[in-house]
Amino acid sequence: MNHLQRTRPALRRSWLFLAGADRQVLLDGTRSDADVLVQELETFTPPARRPEARALSGEVLGHWRQSGILSAVRVNPLDNGGMDDLEAVMQHRPDIIMMSFISTPMQVVALDQAVSHYEREYGIPEGSTELVPNIESTQGLVNTMAIAKCSARISALLVATEDMVADLGARRTRAGHELDYVRSRFLVECAAVGMPAIDCPYSYSDNEGAELDMERSRDIGFRAKAIVNAQFVPVVNRWLTPSAADRALARRVIQAFDEARSQSGGKRVPAAVVDGFLAEIPDYLAAHRLLARAAQFGLE
Repeated sequence: MNHLQRTRPALRRSWLFLAGADRQVLLDGTRSDADVLVQELETFTPPARRPEARALSGEVLGHWRQSGILSAVRVNPLDNGGMDDLEAVMQHRPDIIMMSFISTPMQVVALDQAVSHYEREYGIPEGSTELVPNIESTQGLVNTMAIAKCSARISALLVATEDMVADLGARRTRAGHELDYVRSRFLVECAAVGMPAIDCPYSYSDNEGAELDMERSRDIGFRAKAIVNAQFVPVVNRWLTPSAADRALARRVIQAFDEARSQSGGKRVPAAVVDGFLAEIPDYLAAHRLLARAAQFGLE
């Protein structure tokens, strides 16, 4: 997959993080149906195994590329092994570089410069490697908009779970309400500059909790999700793709409103009956948005 063939950033729903030194897990990631696979060199890779993970990157990224899946590598902060990560992985041409613990625009500027250096060194088209900063602290959260605007390479931003909770000093719960403000503020700041926002992963392994978390994520406006448990890739893709039933209902809502308006003689139509329920103006507007989103995926 070359740079021009990549899936548009707005359509990348599922970002699956995989342990950077686990060869078989990395290779098997292509079976997950995730939109983006991430070789994770930070949290999921103990420092002693990072050289092993870096050595695997060529085989792994090549396998992902041949499978037609977007490849990403999450590197450590530049002052904590990140430069060694970049030197090893950039020669294998990842589509996306993610970096942990981004708190300021200056960190992204330094990352951009480092990636540019390795693009020149390895003969990679300059500017073709995307950046996705990971916001994992309260300082990073309040700087989200500034971070989003500091490099033309940035194609999305991601907000973290566990390190953010720790920075807040909050009590960790399965319901995750301690992150409600963080997720909403992050989404607002990304939306304000037109930047795709990747929601924090659901860190627990229970299916019911993952479904509830995804419903909340979609309803507040997220269109992409980080995943640390591969079992949840189908859950994320299902919630973030307009279903055939949803699309059919949306068309019926629009048709009912449009017919009511044509028969109203120019009067305002506040509601219309659809399938036995009263659909109102917010439902009509939401139906248009849903079909527009479906069209982006090529769904009718």
